[in-house]
Amino acid sequence: MKLKEQLEEMGLTEEQAQKIADEVINGSYVPKSRFNEINEENKTLKQSLADRDKQLEDLQKSNSDNAALQEQITRLQQENADREKTHAAEIKRLKIDTAVELALSAAKAKNTKAVKALLDLEKAELAEDGTVKGLAEQVKALSEAADSSFLFEQGNKGKDFKGFTPGESGDKPPTGGKAPEKMTYDELCAYLAENPNTTL
Repeated sequence: MKLKEQLEEMGLTEEQAQKIADEVINGSYVPKSRFNEINEENKTLKQSLADRDKQLEDLQKSNSDNAALQEQITRLQQENADREKTHAAEIKRLKIDTAVELALSAAKAKNTKAVKALLDLEKAELAEDGTVKGLAEQVKALSEAADSSFLFEQGNKGKDFKGFTPGESGDKPPTGGKAPEKMTYDELCAYLAENPNTTL
């Protein structure tokens, strides 16, 4: 069974299923966050259609009185406008959340929930490319700040430890690995100058 047909069986419209199928590259599916975004939009649209069907049925039952009918139509128009506004806000918020999740994942945030709490997203707006305006700068600032950089993977930083190794003395080994008794006078003087606390 083709991917498009499987998606349609899951409840997506033909257009949405085709959109997802078109984004499949080399056998790998679109990110789950993107699928969730489309699926959530589909659910909301289905609910809106069901609500409007019910409204039409109610209108047919109450068409005996034109004044009451007009009043009901006006009320339903306002309710539909409010619902569309709420729906648009929900979709916008979903798209922003998805864009933020993807950006934090790309920035190698260790805990996206903790980093997201530090971001200023109150007036977040989407750019034409689907990213959040100004988000990259905020993430970069957090990843470089002394009090929040630990929330991001830092590559090999902090893994190249230098210092005391158990079982070794603190003295540097003699030049060329020679024992003191086999050094020339000049080598012994240089070694003692570098390691003044050495006892021979």
